[in-house]
Amino acid sequence: IPRLYDVSAGALTIGGVDVKNYDLAFLRDQVGVVLQNNVLFSGTILENLRWGDENASMEDIERVCRIACVDEFLDRLPEGLDTRLDQGGTNVSGGQKQRLCIARALLKKPRILIFDDSTSAVDTHTDAKIRKGLASMEGLTQIIIAQRVQSVEHCDQIIVLDDGQIVARGRHDELLAGSAVYREIYETQKKGGRNHG
Repeated sequence: IPRLYDVSAGALTIGGVDVKNYDLAFLRDQVGVVLQNNVLFSGTILENLRWGDENASMEDIERVCRIACVDEFLDRLPEGLDTRLDQGGTNVSGGQKQRLCIARALLKKPRILIFDDSTSAVDTHTDAKIRKGLASMEGLTQIIIAQRVQSVEHCDQIIVLDDGQIVARGRHDELLAGSAVYREIYETQKKGGRNHG
């Protein structure tokens, strides 16, 4: 979508316009990406968040921290937003790092937000709170790549891949009724206790 590489077949369109026809800088400004293993830089938490928007107000920063559930651990850190992070964020947990990267991406105010397994290190309760916060954001298209059914069951459209091929697509209830692959993933996760609620 942000054209880090181009499609090898077919076309990718946003709003009916081929991504190749958008100005590249404009296109990349509209897209936020949160990966499973994002990078935090040495410096303070505030400096890291401001990579999303260097002119962000404290009100905006507090808002994205609430949505990404950063506020749940921020007050336990020695200096809050002024806490210094080691290179790569090695002095915070994996879940805290993911939440900081989500907040940073939200501060950019993207129109499209791509989550690539970016809540895998947080518990299911926190994952649900983050999803609820994201649902309150207007004008934001979310593309969620996940292995947990709970992370995608609220989506307008779910695409099920098996061995790199699309095997089903639809809403959660439709897929439970019509896709053996999706139903098997759901049942396995439910039995494993990873899919409550």
